[in-house]
Amino acid sequence: MPFNLCLADREAAGLRRWLPAIDQVNGCQLVSQGKTYLNFAGNDYLGLSQAPELISATANAAQQFGVGAVASPLVVGHQAIHRELETAVADWLGVEAVMLFSSGFSANQALIKALLTKGHTLWQDKLNHASLQEAGMLSPARQQRFAHNNMRMLAKQLKPQSGLIISEGVFSMDGDQGDWRSLSQLAEQSNNWLMIDDAHGLGVLGKQGRGTLSEQGIAADKVHIHMGTFGKALGVSGAFIGGSRALINYLHNHARSYVYSTHLPPPQAAAILAAVHLVQNADEKRAQLQARIAQFKAGAANLPLSLMASSTAIQPLLVGEEQACMQIANQLRERGFWVGAIRPPTVPKKSARLRITLSAAHSKADINALLVALQKAANSV
Repeated sequence: MPFNLCLADREAAGLRRWLPAIDQVNGCQLVSQGKTYLNFAGNDYLGLSQAPELISATANAAQQFGVGAVASPLVVGHQAIHRELETAVADWLGVEAVMLFSSGFSANQALIKALLTKGHTLWQDKLNHASLQEAGMLSPARQQRFAHNNMRMLAKQLKPQSGLIISEGVFSMDGDQGDWRSLSQLAEQSNNWLMIDDAHGLGVLGKQGRGTLSEQGIAADKVHIHMGTFGKALGVSGAFIGGSRALINYLHNHARSYVYSTHLPPPQAAAILAAVHLVQNADEKRAQLQARIAQFKAGAANLPLSLMASSTAIQPLLVGEEQACMQIANQLRERGFWVGAIRPPTVPKKSARLRITLSAAHSKADINALLVALQKAANSV
């Protein structure tokens, strides 16, 4: 295979990805090759990844259960701590049942592959996550994509009782939210199933951090399938699918990445459980995050870059050209700020952007310093 030629093409186009050498991430700071940076690239929206309660829960569970689940869930991998976590998440979100996965990518792939057959149709927002898009392409179902948040286009595509509609709570590269009132109405009118990927809304939005549906006033039972991750606002890793007991029982038997994978390590499940309890009582942290978002948006209005329409912790600044985006990101890094430069194929061509993510752990001074650095970097390109 001509690997080098493919990589050379990507590098010439300014699109090659490099694995960064990170020594340590500690709250809103990270250390790389001995240098400390302010971190505006992670998804630790509430700053919980370093919470003492999560660290203690991990250590205690390791003493009680060991460090590995040692088998798949359907063999001997599903232990008491996993059951306790599933019950807690189901009660929190108001769904009948929940099952755990190692990652959101794995959960999305498993769901689509297990649920849809050749006779089904899958409708997806064009900006859905890569895990959803790829699973749709691999599925035998017919996949139709509708323009981002374009409910009129989706309504024209829908056929009654034909399959599954999927959209996101908060879109990971744009930071805006799905239109869940319209989505739930269209699903009900067409008698199709509806799924939310709320990886970036869970913990941050809604009452007790229940996510985008709660934020928008949509009852949990209006959406048939709930997917969320534990690696963003909850500060750990892993994911879940929630829904009816019948759905979860079906997936226990047909979701191949669940059936044939070793289960989450018990200490990880314990840390997630501790995070769930913290998030439900984290109104103060959510208020702090909203204050940082408002501060950044007000300051970014004066930058020579276009701030995209987002009210969430994901605040993208549109640059356009890939090379210019990388130049600004590199200049920010030289000034001590770690900001993600997002380029095709993750986003469409000519829409490269700085994906700035904010956390309750950031201070007012951190935001002000970033705004000053952004002004200088953007003016120099």
